[in-house]
Amino acid sequence: MTVNKAKQAKLERKGWKFGSADEFLGLSAQELAYIELRLALSDTLKSKRVSKKLTQAELARIMNSSQSRVAKMEAGDPTVSIDLLIKSLLALGVSKKELRRSIL
Repeated sequence: MTVNKAKQAKLERKGWKFGSADEFLGLSAQELAYIELRLALSDTLKSKRVSKKLTQAELARIMNSSQSRVAKMEAGDPTVSIDLLIKSLLALGVSKKELRRSIL
């Protein structure tokens, strides 16, 4: 979300602060890279599922999991391991090359 400069200056005069999410949360460069990696894998999972015209429930059956777990994976939920995201992508037929491309 972008705020126009005049509005931002007015809000800053009233004590508001502007910055990025990583600044607000005090994330290190490594933590930010980890989050970006997780989100890239989640986005790739969803786009691959959609391109194969599968529902979340259908993907869940392929993976022996639940639809709600697939929804969490696609949303980048922190309770989902990167290991599970990668296994799910491989179950969808994503090649190592595609996997590498999704995280670079």
